[in-house]
Amino acid sequence: MLERIDHIGIAVDSLAESIPVFRDILGLKFLGEEEVPDQKVRVAKFDVGGVHIELLEPTCADSPISQFLEKKGQGIHHVSYHSSDIEADIAGLIAKGAKMIDEKPRPGSGGLSIAFIHPKSTAKVLTEICEG
Repeated sequence: MLERIDHIGIAVDSLAESIPVFRDILGLKFLGEEEVPDQKVRVAKFDVGGVHIELLEPTCADSPISQFLEKKGQGIHHVSYHSSDIEADIAGLIAKGAKMIDEKPRPGSGGLSIAFIHPKSTAKVLTEICEG
């Protein structure tokens, strides 16, 4: 069961340029940075009222975030919902006719297990579910 918004992913060209905006101008609590090699991305995390904002910077040209930036520019990439049982939620979504990008969980940032739902099934919003 999807329980709450876990985070909002925002594609950015540069963490170095974007971190000060969220930390210093908006005053969000900076939680740190990490690289997620499987996703070909560097992530900077912030907290606002228990919901995280994740800035996503590509680490190479064939990163999905690079492709997103080329097509749409900087902006909201996805909304992620916390799941208490990601495998059951994936099965339930498929049973309800949702098209999944990931039919099995895969590693995400911060040790989370993640799966993406295709935007065609979620009003054109790339949607992620995560557990961990």
